[in-house]
Order: sequence, then structure tokens, then C-alpha cells
Amino acid sequence: MKKAILVLLTSLALYFGNAQYSNLPIIGLDTGFVNPYNYKVVKTKQYSKASVSSAHPLASLVGATILRRGGNAFDAAIAVQWVLAVVYPGAGNIGGGGFLVGHHWDGKNIAIDYRETAPSKASKDMYLNNEGNVQSRLSQQGHLACGVPGTVAGLFETKKYGHLSMRTLIQPAIDIAEYGFVITEREANGLNSTKASFNANSTQPSVFVKETPWKAGDTLINKDLAETLKRIRDFGERGFYEGKTAKLIIEEIRQGNGIMTLDDLKNYKAKSRNAIVFNYKGYDIVSMPPPSSGGILLCQMMKMIEGRNISRYPFQSPQAVQLMVEAERRAFADRATYMGDPDFWKVPLKTLLDDNYINHRMADYDSTKATPSTSIKAGLIKESDQTTHISILDKDGNMVSVTTTLNGSYGCRTVVGGAGFLLNNEMDDFSAKAGAANMYGAVGGVANSIQPNKRMLSSMTPTIVLKNKKPFLVVGTPGGTTIPTSVFQTLVNIIDYKMNGDDAVNLPKFHHQWLPDEIAFEPAFPTDTKKALESIGYQLTKRESIGRTELIRQLADGKKETIADKRGDDSVAGY
Repeated sequence: MKKAILVLLTSLALYFGNAQYSNLPIIGLDTGFVNPYNYKVVKTKQYSKASVSSAHPLASLVGATILRRGGNAFDAAIAVQWVLAVVYPGAGNIGGGGFLVGHHWDGKNIAIDYRETAPSKASKDMYLNNEGNVQSRLSQQGHLACGVPGTVAGLFETKKYGHLSMRTLIQPAIDIAEYGFVITEREANGLNSTKASFNANSTQPSVFVKETPWKAGDTLINKDLAETLKRIRDFGERGFYEGKTAKLIIEEIRQGNGIMTLDDLKNYKAKSRNAIVFNYKGYDIVSMPPPSSGGILLCQMMKMIEGRNISRYPFQSPQAVQLMVEAERRAFADRATYMGDPDFWKVPLKTLLDDNYINHRMADYDSTKATPSTSIKAGLIKESDQTTHISILDKDGNMVSVTTTLNGSYGCRTVVGGAGFLLNNEMDDFSAKAGAANMYGAVGGVANSIQPNKRMLSSMTPTIVLKNKKPFLVVGTPGGTTIPTSVFQTLVNIIDYKMNGDDAVNLPKFHHQWLPDEIAFEPAFPTDTKKALESIGYQLTKRESIGRTELIRQLADGKKETIADKRGDDSVAGY
């Protein structure tokens, strides 16, 4: 086997005609190679054993290779995230954070929280000017916008459930960073459009900026990032949160007048949480608890429509859309008042997930007219747009759903000098001021106010679904506040409307989040439905794209229907 792989590597080196390519990060696959200079997007395919859907073809191919080499879904999730940190700098990251929801073959549900935290010097009014107004640029771009990164700690926490060594799982990312990969047209456009922001918010030049515009087919090499990943490979978590990398992070922060410290990095810990689990029409749905709002919102929205038999209405009819919109509106009203970091705020989880409470929230639902958000408050209780998602299902029935983010596209636009990676702008996900909206229009209050070492509220909704206690779906999406509603619609499409995975993911979507009081529609949404909703009082707005859903469905014949959203360069792989 080793001889065969050596022959293949030698052949490819000859093909490229350059001695430097003898060490290319190329791994043998049943269908070819993980070749960072020649790959293609695969949107949908069925696999008999195991599969991956992610935001980039190279990440999915590496994940599938790990599965073939004896790794499980948790191993693959780790390897995919390392690679995304290299090939998808807009959202893939080691300078951000995320959430993992998993289901082990032995029946255990797993929820890992590696959300960023506020620096220890953060304060409640840190983004307000002398007049008490929010200075949104400070929370969205530059060194003050950055929370303490959690991704690296989260991947080491995930490692508890894997089989392979971290050295094996990180090496493909190191090789791709060191020797480069060919970028797509979408990636070239993203880097070109962000050039000025990179220059304005970083203290040193970076590989993401060049004098002539990027174009599809260019090779992006990031040797600084390769060295950062090597330090993690050799020293574990300490290779990021301490030592040279930590010093580079804090020096970048210091030069940009940020407030993060070496102790903030050293003290960061990922946390295991108890997953949100609820039943919908015989399906067990497992999702993320606070500090993500996603699992609560998903449960509330699905329970609000469960007894109303939505499938009696045609798909995307005015009646079906209205019912779902009113559920979304009420759930997001609760989000604004009651949800935050459970280590700092007592989230009334039991009541928010209670069937009686949820049903009461829809008591004033009127199918003949819109319910203005001004009349919808949070229920009475007495007790992020550039993200990326990964779905994985392996041959043993391990399921992993991961949503990870820098928050905005390319985070705070700050590249750590000498380390080669971008920092997040997750501080914008706090409520800088009660009632003020963040970059996604989300409104919050004291539950999500800024406090030192606190995790900011999230909308990420990594989700798995079991049918008869067996794997059925792995699903999730990026998209800021549109994440829970996109997952909601995808599940309704499959469970209630019996769609195949391709249609469930790719048909046009809509979104409502309480405030602003409007329904956002993708351009291809049926015109007749939009006109009917306008006629009964709904305000409509157009949004070019909502989410980028990655889905795997276990079929009755044992195959895994694997879908990558058409809205990006997302791609599937497996065997």
C-alpha cells in the first residue's frame, strides 16, 4: 500500500513538472486524490458507508479520507475544521468558535460549546459613545471586536470521542497551508472585496492581500498559518493558547488597541453541555442549548406548528408560510428577552421548552392577518452572516453536526501578524445596548449584555434527527439569525412535506425574526404567495441568499443521501 501511494505521489509530481510538488498534500481516495490544485464541487451524491458535507470540496474530501482510514465522524469533524481554517478564510477558522452536536453509536448525545468569550477587561458599555449611542464599527471591525477564540479548544474537546491522533487529523491542513491550494471565483471575489478592510484592520501585511486582484485558479499559500498549525500539532492546545502563537495574537491585539490578554487565552476552556432534545411527530431532534439560542428556537417553532397539520396546506402556500412566520416571530421575541450565557444568566429553559407554554404563545394566532411584532412580547415566565456548517455520518452510526464561525465575513478583518489567521468579531453578538440591533438585526437585552469572560448569545443550530432511535438526519447551516429558521424549514420540508434532500435544501427559503417586522424572501419564492401575504398586512423584503445548508439523510436502503447547498462552493464526499 505504501509503495502504491508513493508511486501515485511521484506520478503527480511529474505531472506538475516541479520538484516542489513532491510533497504535495495528496491522499489516495477510491475516486482519485485530495489534490489542492485540481478539485471539483459535488453537490449531491449517495454513499453506502459514510459521508461529509461542508463548505469546501477540499475539506469534504479530507474528511472522507479520514473516514476511510479508520477515523469516525468525530475524527472527520476535527480534520474538516482544520482544513476549513486554511481553505475557507471567510468563516473556517482557528480564530473563532463554534458548537458541536453529536450522537454516538452507543446512544449518547453530545453537545460541545466552544463559543468565544468576552475578554476579562470587557465592560457593559464598552461600545457606547458619550451620548450613549452604539458605535457599531468598534464591535464589528478591528481589534476591539474580537472575543477569545474557542475553536482550537473545541477540537481538542471533540478528540475525546475520536480514534485517530491529532497529529494525523491536523497534517492535511498543514500541508495545504504550506504548499497552497487553488481558489475558486467566489473565494477570489471575497478576498478582493475585503482588501481595504484587511489593510485597515491589520497591523502587518498578509497573504490575503496582493497588488493585482485575485482570480479563480490563483494559488493561495499561507506559510505563517502552516507554522501556527505545526505548533498546535507539536504542543497541543498550549501551542495556540500559550507560547509563540499566543504572544503573536496579543501583540496584534495590543498594537490595535484591543483588550485581550495572555491570561484570557490561557484560561479559555471549551465546555460540554446537555443537548436540547425534543420529539416532533415521532422524530427525536437533538440540537444545541444556550449559549446558542438555536435549539430552543427550533423546539419552539416546531412545537408551535406541530398540532396544526401544516402539510394540509400546499408547500409554500400563503397559509403554510404564514403559520411558520408567526411561529418564528414569537420564538425570536423570547430570544431577545430570555436567552444568554447560562453561566451568567438563568435561562428559564424548562419553561421555554414546555409544551403548554409553547402552545400558549400561539393563542393569539390569526390566519386572516399579520400579527404586528409591536403586539408580540416575550412570554410571561416566572422562573451570527458568515458562518460555516459541517454534517457527517459514519458507517457505525456516529453523527456529527458542527457550526463554526468568525461571525461576520472574515471576522473583524484582522489577520494576526506572523500567525496567518483571522480573528472573529463575535463581540457584536452581545447586546451592546438594550434594544439596539446587531449586524444581523437581532435585538437583545440584559440577558445578553457584555460581561467579562461571558459567552455571547448565538443563533447557530447544529442539529441531528433520530427515527426509531436510529440515525435519520444531520443538518445545519450558516446565516446569522436565519440559521434557526433555515433548519426549521429544512426539517418541515422533509418530515411534513416528504421531500428529498436536494429539494429540502435548495428550494427558496424565507425568514422572520420578530424585529425588524418583515419577511425576507429569496428571489425565486412564488410571487402569488408573496402577494397574498402582503394583502393581509405582511411587510416583505428580498434577500439574495438565505443560508447554505449541509444535510445527510439516512435512507431506508442504508445509503446516505448527502447534499451540499447550491448557494456556495459547498461540496460532498464519502465512500
